[in-house]
Amino acid sequence: MKKAKTMYELCREFPNKTYRELEKYRDADRQEEAKRIALSESQKSQDKLEPIAEGVCIIGEARKDREEINWKEKYKKEHKLRQEAEGETSLVKAVGQNSPEMKGLESEVEALKQQLHIDREKYRKENNDLYNRIADALAVNEDHQKMNGKLQERLTELEEENKKMHDALNKRMNNIRKSGL
Repeated sequence: MKKAKTMYELCREFPNKTYRELEKYRDADRQEEAKRIALSESQKSQDKLEPIAEGVCIIGEARKDREEINWKEKYKKEHKLRQEAEGETSLVKAVGQNSPEMKGLESEVEALKQQLHIDREKYRKENNDLYNRIADALAVNEDHQKMNGKLQERLTELEEENKKMHDALNKRMNNIRKSGL
């Protein structure tokens, strides 16, 4: 009995074939191998008892029947639940929109919207005033910095002038002392 080739071996042997083509080739080998296996007595007498179409799996067919029944039951249950939910939704919409509570809430929402609009305008004006105050404060700060710079320059000039005058006065005093006065 020959050993079935793996997909890897088939890929190496036929590099130009697609995976699907290689699967068909491998399945053909399997079918051929299955035909060579001898049937048991019960398998041979199966056609006499209950004929089975070739390629049909008995267990799979039974499972399909069971699943079909199960799906029908699930569909009926889901359909019933969906109808109930849709009914409840339509009732809530019909009753809820016209109820006194809903009308009260709608009027409250409108009042809050108006208050929000008023507050928004108030805060917008206040914000604008604050921006203007900041701009004025920055302008004053800039003027003060310029003035402070000028004052620092003038102070430096006066200190230098004072030092020169002090040196000149000391020089005169030394000259007077030397002359004997």
